[in-house]
Amino acid sequence: MSGSTDDSGNGSKSGSKDEELKAVQAALGAEHAAVYGYGVVGGRIGDKRRAEARTAYDAHRARRDELQRAVRDLGGEPQPADAAYALPFPVPDSAAAERLATELEDRVAGVYSDLVRASSGTRRRSAAAALREAAVRAARWRGGSVAFPGLAERSTASGTSAPATPKA
Repeated sequence: MSGSTDDSGNGSKSGSKDEELKAVQAALGAEHAAVYGYGVVGGRIGDKRRAEARTAYDAHRARRDELQRAVRDLGGEPQPADAAYALPFPVPDSAAAERLATELEDRVAGVYSDLVRASSGTRRRSAAAALREAAVRAARWRGGSVAFPGLAERSTASGTSAPATPKA
């Protein structure tokens, strides 16, 4: 089957490109949500972890910008950020801000897991690196790791199944 583009695991050229574009757009949407969410985290996090939150915010902004370029490279129009995103729970204090940061990283890892599956080459390596970075940040915020970062059905200890990105 290695000679057939349709059965090689890459799909047809247009089909795989469409799937890849869809996965890149989903990752872009998750990064938009993460940038928004870290704005909330930054407003509530204690001084002790403020620099860590700023570093994560900057990392998500950089990934967002990279994904916007990737969408254009694939012939698409990058989806814009929503004006606001619904938070998964109230964030009245530093402890809740840490939980939100963990949740954001878990959700971002999930969409990068999908992008790893949908892409190849340089984009796949970049998505795998982004998944790893999100998993490391989540572990730092959580104070421990999960068995399968990016796989919600395996890593969600609380029993909740959250969507990959917050909805507006």
